[in-house]
Parts: sequence; C-alpha cells; structure tokens
Amino acid sequence: MANTQAQDRRGLPSVDAVMRSAAARAAAERFGRSAAVDAVRQELAELRRNGLAVAEDDAAALALARLEAADAARLRRVYNLTGTVLHTNLGRAVVAETAIAAAAEAMRHAVALEYDLRAGRRGDRDDVLRDLLRELTGAADATVVNNNAAAVLLVLNTLAKGREAIVSRGELIEIGGAFRMPEIMSRAGARLVEVGTTNRTHLKDYVDALGPKTGAVLKVHPSNYRIEGFTAQVAAASLAPLTRRHGVQLIDDLGSGTLIDLAGFGLPHEPTVAQAVAAADLVTFSGDKLLGGPQAGFIVGRADLVARINKNPLKSALRIDKARLAALEATLKLYRDPDRLASRLPTLRLLTRRPDDIAAMASRLRPAMQERLGDGFTVDVVKCESEIGSGALPRQTIPSAGLAIRPIAARGAGRLLAGLAASLRRLPVPVIGRIANDGLILDLRCLDEEGAFLENLASLRAPAAYSVSRST
Repeated sequence: MANTQAQDRRGLPSVDAVMRSAAARAAAERFGRSAAVDAVRQELAELRRNGLAVAEDDAAALALARLEAADAARLRRVYNLTGTVLHTNLGRAVVAETAIAAAAEAMRHAVALEYDLRAGRRGDRDDVLRDLLRELTGAADATVVNNNAAAVLLVLNTLAKGREAIVSRGELIEIGGAFRMPEIMSRAGARLVEVGTTNRTHLKDYVDALGPKTGAVLKVHPSNYRIEGFTAQVAAASLAPLTRRHGVQLIDDLGSGTLIDLAGFGLPHEPTVAQAVAAADLVTFSGDKLLGGPQAGFIVGRADLVARINKNPLKSALRIDKARLAALEATLKLYRDPDRLASRLPTLRLLTRRPDDIAAMASRLRPAMQERLGDGFTVDVVKCESEIGSGALPRQTIPSAGLAIRPIAARGAGRLLAGLAASLRRLPVPVIGRIANDGLILDLRCLDEEGAFLENLASLRAPAAYSVSRST
C-alpha cells in the first residue's frame, strides 16, 4: 500500500503540465491566470496529501470546480415558503420593480445626491424624500438613516443623552439579532427609567417618574410578542398632553410602521404613521417591513427636533446611500395611488392574496412534488396560517394554503424530514419551508413564479434511503 501511494504521488503532473490543458486554459480565461495557478496548486497539494494520482485534464477540472465554488454568490436567491412574509432572515420586504429600476439607475450614473440643481451649490440628501414623507405622514419634517434601530439610537442620543428616558417595563423589548431596547438606550447615552409592570402601566406611573432630569418619554411597539389578559398600557395620545405640560419630548417607536390603514385591504388594523405623528413629537419606523421598501429607518415629526437630529455627528455615520434613497423615493411614490398599491407593491400584494387562489396553486403543484419525491412521502394540500413577520402585527395570522410533505415510514420521521429539507435547500434556487405538525410545510403565499418553481423542482431527488416501495 505504501509503495502504491508513493507511486501515485510521483505520478502527479506538474503545475505547468496542468496549466497547458484545455480546462486550465478555460479557468485562466474566466478567473485570471494567477487565480487558476493557485487553484491548481491547491488541488495538487490535496491530491498529494491523499496519496492520489490524476491526469492533467482531471486536475484542471478539479481546479476549475474549486474556482467556480469560490466564485458562487454567497447572497443567494431563495423561495420563501416559510409562511412568514416579512422574514428577517430572508431579507424582509421584496421591493417593487420601480424601486429596483430607480436603484439601478442611481448606481449606474452620477446623481444629484447632495447637490441643489436650482441653486448650483451643495444640497441636502434629505431633500430627496422630505416632501414625500411630509405628504404621506403629515409630519412637519423628516430624515432617514440606515435602519430603525439607528433611528431610535440617533433620536435618543440627540434628545436624551445624559438625561433620563422613561419607558414602560412592558415595552423593553428584545427582537431578532439580540437587539435590546435597554442596550440601545445605554449606547445612546440615555439613562433608562422603567415605569409600571410587565403587564400593566398607567398614566400615573409616568406622572410619578417625570422630573427635571427627564429628557424624553419613549413608547415602543411590542414588535414580535403580545401580552394578553390582565393588561393596561397608556397610548401615545394619552401621554402627549402630559409630556407637553412638562416640556418633555414624546417619541413613538412604531417598529414596522405602515402608511396606510391595512384594514382597508382586509388585514388586521395597525396604527398608521400619520396617526402616530398626530400625537408624538417624533415617530420612528422601518423601511423594509410593512412599508415594502429597502432597509431604512425613518424619523418624522417636529421640524425643530429633526433639525437638531440632523446636526448630530452620528447622523452622518448612520446615513444611507444613493441607491437606497432612489429605491425609497420610488416606493413612497407608489403610495400616492392607493387604488393600485396592492398590485404594484409586492409586500401588500403578497399579504392580500386570496387563500382560494393559493390553494388552487397548491393543487396544481402537488402532483409534480409527489412525482419528484416518489413513494417515500405523501404530499397533501393543506390550509396554513401565514404570519406578517418582522414584528408587524405580532401573533396575528392570515389564512393561506400550501403543501404538507410527510414520510410514510414512521420510524426516523424526524431524520427523514430534516434530510428532505436539506435536499430542498440544495436546489438551484433553494426552497425554504418549515417543519411543523410532523411534516415539512411549504406555505405558498409568497410563491409568485409557479412555472419557474416547477422547473427548479426538476433536480430534486429523494435520496434512495428515503424511498419506500408500496409493494413491501
């Protein structure tokens, strides 16, 4: 055995010999000669460690495969069949085509980002969105930063740095990515003052906490949870008269934030930004959730407070780039035509899809899925409950439909489902579902391209170990 391995190692071709092969020349053409040579050396070293010998063409093919794997995009498109429309781990909102086009145009060319074309001098990038946000929210002024966490951080750092910020204990939230409101407040330089209890906070609690060291009162949307039962909270509209009497700013962090009344589209009601602006001094909300745009954090409200925020040095560190500004402008303009908004804004279109239409699609897809999986699994059309996601309308669901895939063999069912989920993730366009109720559930609410999805399934194979013959 030792002599055979030594002979194999001596039989490995040289780097120069491999580079003269057709596959290596193709690799050099695609990825550059230096990268191709490095890949060949790495493959030969690995073959040598394993005591293997290959011909020049085979070594070049291995090097080319290595280069292709390294060049593949890490940020890959997937089919979101989880049942969560605004899925944080899958990129939240799918933006409108007009927003995509606007972002591409901004990236392709120089733009008047901070340049006043009328006056011929330096301008303000907030001018791109200011008038639109005033129009759609009723706010006196507006600014935009990288995300809503940045918006809250900037507001507190501007208005409550070195001072107290009062928050109800029931609103000291933690959301995805270990974002904790107390920590954001601490980083902003504000001193947290908790009032009330987890489930009940009254106006008197705020009255007792207000004092000369108070810089702000903060209302926080409960985001991804809901407290039920023996509860009480104080609405921003009830807090506003109190904070005004004490000369303290009231900040309302809406989290997701919607510009329209969702009830008009058959969805659960969520307070709108305009309603929040009517009560609070400043309102913060996200761009990539219910708004349906790219990631951003909006700050809207009193003009004098927005002006103070814009003078904060942190504002420059948290600003957004020209591509996202262009996409946000295009997205906001869609709200000027509410009658056609559901057809033009992907987030709203997905949220308002009829369950019967989704069920009909599931019925059409079921035979193809069953054929791909063979006799080892059953595939059934089932009713589902989709979630909006990303902290919007926590725990409220929307009727939907999808496919439930279950192994016929009861023994090792969990392992079989995990293996199937992994197989779906290895498709050319990975398919992401969820395991629940002893099956792999594919909620089809977010599936738009039925034909492309069927083509994507063509390479799905149930591993032989999973197949179960009906005759045995």
